[in-house]
Amino acid sequence: MEGIDPSRMAEDKVCVVTGAGRGIGKAIAIMLAEHGAKVIVNDIGAALDGSDDDAGVADEVVAEIKAAGGEAVPNKDTVATYKGAEGMVQTALDTYGQIDVVVNNAGILRDVIFHKMTEDDWDSVMNVMFKGTFNVSRVAATHFRQQSSGSFIHMTSTSGLLGNFGQANYGACKLGIVGFSKCIALDMARYQVRSNCIAPSAWSRMTSSIPTNTPEQKARAAQRQQVTPAKNAPMAVFLASDMSRDVTGQVFSTRHNEIHLFGQPRPLRTMQTAEGWTPATIAERVIPAMKHSFLQLDRTADIFPWDPV
Repeated sequence: MEGIDPSRMAEDKVCVVTGAGRGIGKAIAIMLAEHGAKVIVNDIGAALDGSDDDAGVADEVVAEIKAAGGEAVPNKDTVATYKGAEGMVQTALDTYGQIDVVVNNAGILRDVIFHKMTEDDWDSVMNVMFKGTFNVSRVAATHFRQQSSGSFIHMTSTSGLLGNFGQANYGACKLGIVGFSKCIALDMARYQVRSNCIAPSAWSRMTSSIPTNTPEQKARAAQRQQVTPAKNAPMAVFLASDMSRDVTGQVFSTRHNEIHLFGQPRPLRTMQTAEGWTPATIAERVIPAMKHSFLQLDRTADIFPWDPV
């Protein structure tokens, strides 16, 4: 876009980044600041499972940004409550007078095979990632509508887009976020508000639980450690910038030096009969005709069998 400095693509954008104390969120916050954004670094300092850990991580990221000449303030409200979301958006308004971008990155893990998953395993993940995404987005939406501009950037995952073992709670959140993002894009297009998803890939706390019991697993983990969180930040900065004004309702995957545009569900086959269907005719006619178009019971590692390049 004419007039935008490629080295300062987020100039003067006020950006709330949730879960920005570590990993991918931290990398996004730092690169946004490098590109001229004013960043609200939100993080309560929770451990991977959501329990208390280190409340000082947001302050550390803010200090790092300021040391590099950028602008940032910490926020330690939780995304899991609407009040917390109001607090972090208010921090943006009180400090910088506006809000332009929301990066919904905060997340926790409670991985367990489904038949052993507890209600708390489900609720904890849902409250942080799915409800948290709603909370922050909904509070910011009022301001985006009033100013007729804004960008939502939501972190999804191939665990939801493609599937994975032991992540029914996490995968459900992440795929739900895709539907949520698309509906926001439709609802708010009239106000020039964009909503997109990124499925990031990086070696961070969120992936450090990958098993390393066999030589093959150890070798794969060693390779994955080369996929740094910073590799995901350029796409987020682009989506935060006015350069992405025509990009909305999309799902991208960032995987080391790879960028993928994901498809979204569409009908694969259609069958119709004037008489209507019965269970028997579905079994006799529909399933045999459609079966060759069935999707396989695969997961992320089956769709991406190569290491990130």
